[in-house]
Amino acid sequence: MREPRIRPDPAFALLELYERALPEVYGYLLSRCGNRTLAEELTSETFLGAVGACRKQGTPPVSVGWLIGIARHKLADHWRRQAREDRGLRLVHHGEPETVDPWEGRLDALRARQVLARLGPAHRAALTLRYVDGLGVPEVAGHLGRTVHATEALIVRARAAFRREYEGEEGGRDRAE
Repeated sequence: MREPRIRPDPAFALLELYERALPEVYGYLLSRCGNRTLAEELTSETFLGAVGACRKQGTPPVSVGWLIGIARHKLADHWRRQAREDRGLRLVHHGEPETVDPWEGRLDALRARQVLARLGPAHRAALTLRYVDGLGVPEVAGHLGRTVHATEALIVRARAAFRREYEGEEGGRDRAE
């Protein structure tokens, strides 16, 4: 018996998973970017990218985890684009001290998300990938398209910026009360 010439499109597996995966992918993105419109756009980009990716040879089986990985890449791409745009609009401040950050205080989760949202895209991307997603520095570097050394320095600067913003907000709150 002959093998059929037409193979089923691997994207059909994605279609079967779509309804179950959509809220998880959208929720993942929304919790990290905090902007509904952006989360919707990135969710759309994630599924469009997944259709193309699942048709390539050697692609892992389609799953929610695989889609979250694509979403993580789409979010990192967005942050890189935003950082490039920001650099084009202003000069980058040089000379921030690179120090080890021994800050061990407990953070209010809601306030921490608000502070994170106010940081620049490069700092927000580095801290989110490292501490929210729990990726190691080499993985963060890969997502951000930087060397490991440059990523370590970025994370140190991002933690310092986060701390200044967080403590500044806390100090402002104490003065207002």
